[in-house]
Amino acid sequence: MSHDTWIHKVTRPLVRPLAPTPVRPNHLTTARLVTGVLAAACFGMDRFSWDVVGALVFVLSMLLDRADGELARLQNSGSRFGFLYDIITDAFCNAAILLGLGVAAMNGKLGTWALLMSIIAGVCISAILSMVMLTEMRHGGDSTRFESFAGFDPDDAMLLIPVAVLFGLGDTLVVLAAVLTPLAAVLIYLDLKKRVSSNQC
Repeated sequence: MSHDTWIHKVTRPLVRPLAPTPVRPNHLTTARLVTGVLAAACFGMDRFSWDVVGALVFVLSMLLDRADGELARLQNSGSRFGFLYDIITDAFCNAAILLGLGVAAMNGKLGTWALLMSIIAGVCISAILSMVMLTEMRHGGDSTRFESFAGFDPDDAMLLIPVAVLFGLGDTLVVLAAVLTPLAAVLIYLDLKKRVSSNQC
């Protein structure tokens, strides 16, 4: 993942005043965890007013997801624990968001299938982040670096979630996630395997 996407550029000046303070990256990661779970709970309510709150909290959570890494670089305070905590938090939050969408979608035409599809998508998202984490631990950060496109990372596609929810497309999002995340998991696995093999040659 690139460290110079648009979200990073927005986050960087907001984080800079925290550099000389006692605030540490893990504090921001914890805030990311709390806001991610809160956003998921709001989406699960299946009410427009809660969707608005969830969308705002979700965007805050995404900013915090970038902010912890930015602060770690500014303070030179990165750690193995912080890296693991960040990845695990990302996986948990993304899975929770999808589960929240699935719970809400159960009230529509998808019924209980929505919950199953959201679980499949959540597991696949967690698997992708686990693959990235294990590959970085074994082969270094450059082994998993994906080039950004027009200032956006593949992970930034998560920002489409609050937009889709506010436009009443939560059910469609659950279906797309159930179809696309397994495909993404396979493609990323093959890509990482190819990168590792080429680095070992």
